[in-house]
Amino acid sequence: MAGTTSDAGKSVVTAGICRWLVRQGVKVAPFKAQNMSLNSFVTREGAEIGRAQAMQAAAARVEPTALMNPVLLKPGSDRSSQVVLLGKPVGELSARGYHAGRQEQLLGTVTDCLQELRRTHDAVICEGAGSPAEINLRRTDIVNMGIARAARIPVVVVGDIDRGGVFASFFGTTALLSEEDQALVTGYLVNKFRGDVTLLEPGLEMLRGLTGRRTLGVLPFAHGLGIDEEDGLRVSLRGAVRESVVAPPHGADVLRVAVCAVPLMSNFTDVDALAAEPGVVVRFVDRAEELADADLVVLPGTRGTVRALAWLRERGLADAVARWAAEGRPVLGICGGFQMLGERIEDEVESKAGVVDGLGLLPVRVRFAAEKTLARPVGTALGEPVEGYEIHHGVAEVSGGDEAFISDDQGRSLDGCRAGSVWGTHWHGSLESDGFRRAFLRRVAADAGRAFVPAPDTRFGVLREEQLDRLGDLIEEHADTGALLRLIEEGVPEGLPFVPPGAP
Repeated sequence: MAGTTSDAGKSVVTAGICRWLVRQGVKVAPFKAQNMSLNSFVTREGAEIGRAQAMQAAAARVEPTALMNPVLLKPGSDRSSQVVLLGKPVGELSARGYHAGRQEQLLGTVTDCLQELRRTHDAVICEGAGSPAEINLRRTDIVNMGIARAARIPVVVVGDIDRGGVFASFFGTTALLSEEDQALVTGYLVNKFRGDVTLLEPGLEMLRGLTGRRTLGVLPFAHGLGIDEEDGLRVSLRGAVRESVVAPPHGADVLRVAVCAVPLMSNFTDVDALAAEPGVVVRFVDRAEELADADLVVLPGTRGTVRALAWLRERGLADAVARWAAEGRPVLGICGGFQMLGERIEDEVESKAGVVDGLGLLPVRVRFAAEKTLARPVGTALGEPVEGYEIHHGVAEVSGGDEAFISDDQGRSLDGCRAGSVWGTHWHGSLESDGFRRAFLRRVAADAGRAFVPAPDTRFGVLREEQLDRLGDLIEEHADTGALLRLIEEGVPEGLPFVPPGAP
């Protein structure tokens, strides 16, 4: 599944195909050779992969592994990224350094991973990145036509019609590929269509006449899917986490959550479970005045803790959060957000800034270690079982506080702490544990003076399964599943015409 652009819908279409196939009894796995994302996940074997691939694995009802995303790039600035290979960080590279040779060297690794998935599954649905027509990067490409050519994979190009220009995008994407690459492009899939599909059909026929390739489906625009995004940098700062309509509160009041949209924000999906609660309104903010009517302020994870801390101070958000906490109103810091709430950060790894003062709201000192912590821990918080995952270089030394954030079954501290109404933890995903989330929201509501009551029957895992089923339904009802099965079973059809001019 390639795309005319980034964010055309490749990830959700791949997930939908995985869910449709597994419902047909097919053992299927997702695969993305190279992913650039700040939204990552930790597999059971302790490997870091993109959250989109973890979501696709859930759609396929298989356990996610590092094979599904062998190369993960985590931006640390506009010009450099941490390279995660087979789930482990191997260094920091500039974009020029990566594309100048390192990327091309990894083609053998990614083809080996794909081959292993193909050996152990009936089908593998591969996702591209950005556009396959990025002709400036084609020579070193390992995620679009590079892997498609190496493994002779049939390619379907996804286009987002909601953006406009989808016919030009399909045609132009095809015409910019070399003859050898074009021979693998088997058809198109329109995503996010609104309206009467019969009005689109003449254009699809003309596109077929121009390219010799059919459109294999027109997927309607679907609201409120809430599927994990690849990149927190694209989150709108205005409005809700997702397009879903906030359900009415179970109690008398709603609960308003303000998430500070810090630079290089990572794993913003941590607040999805809050947004899934009836009566909880979640929004991203970047100005101090936007905290005024919030009941809970969240400092999320970030790939640049020191940079994010400076950003909070520059915008007056640091002072606003400090005033907020002094008034006894709830604050939650997750991973990088937890580190920022502490007294001091010693960083010679990520920012190399040395010793930097934190916000001083938690009795915590953080030292950045060269080795990254990658784990899938379990524990207890507020009397409820909690699962999570850890992705961080920072090592926290907690020297006080009212209680640990998460403890083991003997009551010994495992992670984080609480001081007054300020909470902090390194654990991502803890709010997906239903019992703990309800207990935490009850505490937040009490501290905020809100008559908010968590709904007793909200189960985040069930909601996510329902969303994945909706994606499967979209494929089953609106895609040419017969044509997709033929591509899976028979591979690339012969005789696909060349569309000039082709790439140099």
